[in-house]
This record gives sequence, C-alpha cells and structure tokens, in this order.
Amino acid sequence: MSTGPSVDAARLVAAVRSALCAAADPARAPGQQAYMKSAMPFLGVPVPATRRVARTAARGVTDAGTLHAAARRLWDEAEHREEWYAAMALLAVRPADGDPAGIPLVEHMVRAGRWWDVTDELAHRVAALHDRYPVETAALARAWSVDDDRWMRRLAIISQLGRRDRLDAVLLADVIAPNLADRDFFIRKAIGWALREHARVAPDWVRAYASAHPLSPLSRREALKRL
Repeated sequence: MSTGPSVDAARLVAAVRSALCAAADPARAPGQQAYMKSAMPFLGVPVPATRRVARTAARGVTDAGTLHAAARRLWDEAEHREEWYAAMALLAVRPADGDPAGIPLVEHMVRAGRWWDVTDELAHRVAALHDRYPVETAALARAWSVDDDRWMRRLAIISQLGRRDRLDAVLLADVIAPNLADRDFFIRKAIGWALREHARVAPDWVRAYASAHPLSPLSRREALKRL
C-alpha cells in the first residue's frame, strides 16, 4: 500500500525536526539570533549542517510535491529559524530544484521572511528556473523588479547569480532599471552585487553599464570592485 504525499511529507518534517534538535547547540544559538536580528530563536545549528540535515532526511524522496509540502509545513510551523533554512534546503533537492510548481512557495517564503538570508538563499532556486524556463522566469523577474515589496525586488535583481556566461544581460539591465533610484541599502547592495558577479565574465559590459547609468555610490563601488 503506497503512502500519499501528505503522509510522506509529515514523515520528512518529523525527520528534519528530530535531526535539528539532536544537532542543537544552545550556547551558539543566542549569537546566531543576534547576528540575524531575528525575532525567531535559533537552535544553534550552523547553516551548512542544517542543509545536510534536510538533504539526508530527503534522501530517497522522488516526488517534488512531497518536498514542496514538507517545505511549506516546516516554514509555516517553524519555531526556530533553522526550520526555515531546512525548508529552503528542501527546495534545492531534486526533483524540487528547477520545478516551476515551487514558484508560489518561493514567493511565500520571501514575502514572509522579509530578510536577506531568506531572499539570497532562494535566489539560487530562481537561477535554476532561469536555466530551465528562461522565457517564463524572465517574465517573473521583470514583474518582481517593480513589486512593492523590496525583498521581491532584491530577488529579481540577484536571481541570476551563479549563471556566469549563461546570464541574460538584457534581463539584468531590465530588473535593475526600475530600482536605480531606490535609496534602500539592500536594493543598492543587490545591484552592485549582481553587476560585480557579471563582471567576472563580462567586465567590459559592466564598465559600459556603470558609465551609462546613474548608479548609487554603493552600487558603483560594489560593481567595479574587481575591475
């Protein structure tokens, strides 16, 4: 008799929680919480270890729906921030990684999390979608770039990190354009970061872009840091 996704997801959530509790370090937790300025407490598990917990618990899971359901439950019921990190890590497990069905969950996490650790981690999930569904994901990124939520705008700007020579420079320029005048630190930092990363493979393009556009001092400094 086969089990349904909801049952499998519940078992996966229980396995993740159990492993996180076993790995908890109460002495480390307050420092993590203070560093992240988090209202939610920590267990004291390092982020790399939290990712390993999620990958290990998900070993053998072959259904993206189960991974999505477990991630949503971990996220929505989280009592410690590591549960958020584990939920995001589940979205990086195949077959969830690169599955467009996970886009609403990515949006939900970014809008609910409202901080750089969440947004920056989930940008990698969008990058995987750019590779598999470039037209559809580019349209999403352009829509996010004008969203009222600054974290969605940051997500759009950094959504191509790691793509190197696969990066769509036209898309990068398009998602930066509506945010050039934004005075928010996290937006300006994202612009500079995205341009700096693209400069690794297209330095002349980044120099030309910086010369032709009114970048903030922070964005310009970050963009040209290695040029």
